[in-house]
Amino acid sequence: MTEKIINWGIIGCGDVTEVKSGPPYSIVNGFKLKAVMRRDEAKLKDYAKRHNVEKIYTNADDLINDPEIDAVYIATPPDTHKAYALKVAAVGKPCCIEKPITPTYNEAVAIVEAFEAKKLPLYVAYYRRSLSGFNKVKEWLDNNLIGDVRHITSHLSKPASDTDISDVYNWRTDKKIAPAGYFDDLASHELDVYTYLFGDIEIAQGVSTNQQNLYTALDAVSASWIHKNGITGSGTWNFGCNDHVDKKVIYGSKGTIEFSVFHDNPFVLKSEDRTEEYIAENPKHIQLHHVKLMRDDLLNGEQKHPSTGKTALHTSWVMDKILGKI
Repeated sequence: MTEKIINWGIIGCGDVTEVKSGPPYSIVNGFKLKAVMRRDEAKLKDYAKRHNVEKIYTNADDLINDPEIDAVYIATPPDTHKAYALKVAAVGKPCCIEKPITPTYNEAVAIVEAFEAKKLPLYVAYYRRSLSGFNKVKEWLDNNLIGDVRHITSHLSKPASDTDISDVYNWRTDKKIAPAGYFDDLASHELDVYTYLFGDIEIAQGVSTNQQNLYTALDAVSASWIHKNGITGSGTWNFGCNDHVDKKVIYGSKGTIEFSVFHDNPFVLKSEDRTEEYIAENPKHIQLHHVKLMRDDLLNGEQKHPSTGKTALHTSWVMDKILGKI
């Protein structure tokens, strides 16, 4: 009996797909990266040669409509996600979209509704839900090791980069593509983790501004929120500070959990009767576990993937509430 293989195509084979996300589609059993698309033909051919990809396209429509492609991973900047995703849904193929799912909540709604209407699997690359460190935190919380959870504080600050200071174009700080700049790119991961750990958020609000005027997008955001179960949260994101700080603290009635989302710091639990430290060993290809869980869904029918269109839609709603878009 021949083992079923799902042939994937990637739209947008840029930096994120070199190591973080692209290789898992080739190395996970049951998946094969069969085609890639990029408008720059020279870079496209180079990528395909280095990653042993059989088919190449400079037009996304050709990849989406290729009958040999069973599923599509959209890894382009977020302002293009809706157009590509709706085309994937129209031809009836499963899809994974890079985060954030779209620049706005309303665009995300359109995508999720299109896939739900056809009962198609839709995933979003909030891969931290599949990493061991954050699942260790979830285990600690589920076992009530810090008592009743009361609050989480979230701080992320970093200096302006050389690219920020220069005149080199960066789509991540172009307000037409990422209106809130690095907040869109980074805070989306953090807020998604918090809804994974504590459940959906009921109320969210914030203030935001551009303090440095280095680019058109926002560079400073502060927020507060409350989860449906009553846990409160507060966060600040600033991309013009002297120090690079990535610190999150969960406060419970009997202890705390401290961790980072982007830095490779230990996950530390401190309670009335114990101190425990967990050092996560992440895979070289950081989206490997995320992709493996998609394989389990699509080939084994498990339907247990932690990061779907529906969960990403909620994260998008939270972000838009913080930014005052809705």
